[in-house]
Amino acid sequence: MSAVPSRTFGLDLPEYPWEAMAPFAKLAAAHPEGAVNLSIGTPVDPTPAVITDALAAAADAPGYPTTHGTPALREAIAAWYARRRNVPGLDPQDIMPTVGSKELVAWLPLLLGLGEGDVVVRPTVAYPTYDMGAILAGATPVAADDLDELDDDVRARVRLVWVNSPGNPTGIVRSAASLRRLVDSARAVGAVVASDECYAELGWGDWDTARGGAPVPSILDPEISGGSNDLLLSVYSLSKQSNMAGYRAAFVAGDSGIIANLVNSRKHAGMIVPAPVQAAMIAALSDDGHVAAQKDKYRARRELLVPALQAFGATIHHSEAGLYLWATTGEDTWATIERLANLGIVAGPGVIYGDAGAGFIRIALTGSDERVAAAAARLSGANA
Repeated sequence: MSAVPSRTFGLDLPEYPWEAMAPFAKLAAAHPEGAVNLSIGTPVDPTPAVITDALAAAADAPGYPTTHGTPALREAIAAWYARRRNVPGLDPQDIMPTVGSKELVAWLPLLLGLGEGDVVVRPTVAYPTYDMGAILAGATPVAADDLDELDDDVRARVRLVWVNSPGNPTGIVRSAASLRRLVDSARAVGAVVASDECYAELGWGDWDTARGGAPVPSILDPEISGGSNDLLLSVYSLSKQSNMAGYRAAFVAGDSGIIANLVNSRKHAGMIVPAPVQAAMIAALSDDGHVAAQKDKYRARRELLVPALQAFGATIHHSEAGLYLWATTGEDTWATIERLANLGIVAGPGVIYGDAGAGFIRIALTGSDERVAAAAARLSGANA
């Protein structure tokens, strides 16, 4: 009897980029006053009671939830877009909850039917999952902030354009005029624009509405969309604004035909947000008070870290919104990461966000008040 040929199973993907931080996390952990982990932007503050109470009240959920989401949830999302994002009249049919936003980012190219020969454009400095989504679908990821940067052959093959404003890791906010130009360029080649807007409630300075600033623009704002959501998708997550990262609570809204197709495909795949989580999302989206209170906490932490990083010798770039400070000390990324680890501080390495991130680090605002204060003191005293 002949032997069965050996076969390797599994996807051939690069190692998860954060694994490279393991030795630096170990170095930081040896600090006598403990490590301060400001690398990954995971919320550390409690989930507000208005949300946990809604989750508990909906805990008796013996039946299957709907992939499309309950009408009450979709109506709450539509009302939130009108109230917070300057997107009036959004049809609840054109909305779908997702199991966090990362799964949508990773699977959207596949669910859109993209494959070999198709191009997925993502920002030049970007969250790595945009590339992974293209790779999982067999498409080609290309880094560009404007379609005019592409040669004619590549531009003709663009099927999906990711925009991330406010951006992770840079915190950059794109103006309404900039977004409108991108929408027009993408529509001219028949490409979908998917806008990852999960940091939209966390604008600072000119984008801090609590301090007289302007709201961060949404891709579905009529000034940008031209009054039509054709080929446009807005993606949003409640992880940041409502400390719901553990709930995996997010949603996508926009083009009627695309949303209907996504709902059908996800029904086949069983990609469904649990019913108690859908109830908690309604509570979160219907209460603006907890969002403002959480933003106040992040603002205070940011105001401690900005001068401390500058005292450390770092120059902060962009960072006008979001949960991060994007900075450089003018040296190799890993040299800065090691110097910070020696202070017991774990930061994010800019190089994992693309070639344009070389030399940069990302500092998250998601430490407790005590840990952020400890980091600020260490940074401020590093060059004393």
